[in-house]
Amino acid sequence: MNLKLKYDGEEGYSELRQAERDGGLIDFGLLRLEPRQDFGEALDGKEAVLILMSGVGTVESGGTTFKDIGQRTSVFAGKATAVYLPPGADYRIKAVSRIEVAVVKAAASGSGDPVLISPEDVEVKSVGQWNWKRDVHNIVLGNCPAVSLLVGETFNPPGNWSSYPPHKHDVDDLPWESKLEEIYHFRVNPEQGFGIQRIYTADRSLDEIYTVENGDTVIIPEGYHPVAAAPGYQLYYLWMLAGDRRVMRPNDDPAHAWVKAMESLLANMP
Repeated sequence: MNLKLKYDGEEGYSELRQAERDGGLIDFGLLRLEPRQDFGEALDGKEAVLILMSGVGTVESGGTTFKDIGQRTSVFAGKATAVYLPPGADYRIKAVSRIEVAVVKAAASGSGDPVLISPEDVEVKSVGQWNWKRDVHNIVLGNCPAVSLLVGETFNPPGNWSSYPPHKHDVDDLPWESKLEEIYHFRVNPEQGFGIQRIYTADRSLDEIYTVENGDTVIIPEGYHPVAAAPGYQLYYLWMLAGDRRVMRPNDDPAHAWVKAMESLLANMP
């Protein structure tokens, strides 16, 4: 089973994952435009989140215009700007500077208005301790009336782990666990670096390890999915989840849950 997708940085829109084709929930693509170029589409039966990875652009949807949004030169240069688009909306992105946009979509019904998520709206949390400490940026969670999608970014310092202790969310068993498909899209700083992604189930019917490089994408249909950054290289991943019940409730691997139980003690050590 190969759950890793490669991206070569083509101009225009590159569809990396199509949910209907693969029997999943999330569509994912990357859009690269030069100044004054534009791209648009109609979201037939889907909602979407547009995450500005870098550059400045204008997003139009219906009668709403978000003009000259975006401030990052790369994903490592600050908090994201994003736009949530409700089910069935149409939109057009116009590049002011050279721009790269991640396009995340999932099937949804209903209606609503586009929502601008500015950097000030992004919640930043420091998670973990010692060499599993990382920064998590929540872009689309409780701050947005999405139907299915949850979106954010994680930043691993060099050599550190994340999604750790290993957790999963593949069983509908609230309040203990929610069932959500997930996709990770990776960037590395400097670009020649790499990280490690493992995906495994308790019975090891799924047990895959991938070397992830700049621009790689990994589909996580089920199982625990920890990530590690190689020493010397900062590792970033855009995470996107979708499910019938939009609740973030991961369940830690019981073999490694003790690590989280130690975090409060470690935080208070001199």
